[in-house]
Amino acid sequence: MSETFDAWIGRTEDVTDTVSARQARQLAATLGDTWGACALEDGSILPNLWHWMGWSPDTPMAGLGPDGHPAKGGFLPPVPLERRMWAGGRLTFHSALRIGQPMRRRSEILKISEKTGSAGTMVFVTVGHETFGPEGLAVTEEQDIVYVGMPTAFSPPPPISAPESAVWVESPAMDTVRLFRFSALTFNAHRIHFDLPYAVDVEKYPGLIVHGPLQAMLLMEAARRHNANATPANFRFRGVRPLFHFNALRLMAQAPVNATQALCTATEDGAVCMQADISWKATA
Repeated sequence: MSETFDAWIGRTEDVTDTVSARQARQLAATLGDTWGACALEDGSILPNLWHWMGWSPDTPMAGLGPDGHPAKGGFLPPVPLERRMWAGGRLTFHSALRIGQPMRRRSEILKISEKTGSAGTMVFVTVGHETFGPEGLAVTEEQDIVYVGMPTAFSPPPPISAPESAVWVESPAMDTVRLFRFSALTFNAHRIHFDLPYAVDVEKYPGLIVHGPLQAMLLMEAARRHNANATPANFRFRGVRPLFHFNALRLMAQAPVNATQALCTATEDGAVCMQADISWKATA
């Protein structure tokens, strides 16, 4: 690809938003978690990763691309490849964010790189975020966004096998309703998550794609349930294979090694879709 996007490196954006108690309760209902409504009130601690409901795009209909994403350009570079996906991220948690209270996020484009693989040319854009809440810096984060060309047929990457032994496994139901609700909560109009004819006929997938952030949140919530008295310090995740709405999702964890626990999402036939790891803050 002849285009270069060096001028976008170092570009910044500063935005402020809040996550309301109503949004938090709706996400809890969508995740199928055990959060009680009394724990999700204004001023309550916002659970880890739920800040992703903030800063949702307010692009008018005329400003959307054919895939439902905001048209390219603006803060992110106008990479001339049709597919755009959130490939992974790395987060460190410093202090609490609060429901109903302002969150300020400063973002910077840190790196843009081009690679060639089995899917053809790929452009990776790494965006750094610093999120501030009432107690100061709350979350530092890097997000990896990947751009690839539109294929003529679905060709999945070679499978990575799920671990043979796990300290816990959960199997939440996955269907089109959960995907729609998550898209609505994050105001994500990417059509691969809710428009089956588009996903199959245009993007050549065999089904609707389960959001990467949704998989990451489900892993985080499961890890929290199995470590009820622990507070997350770091969380990393990377998508390695698409997960579809018809797959029987499994959330899995291996035994911790040096205070870091490996997690993954996997299909019913044992193919890993997302790899992740979590570490916990030391207790006093």
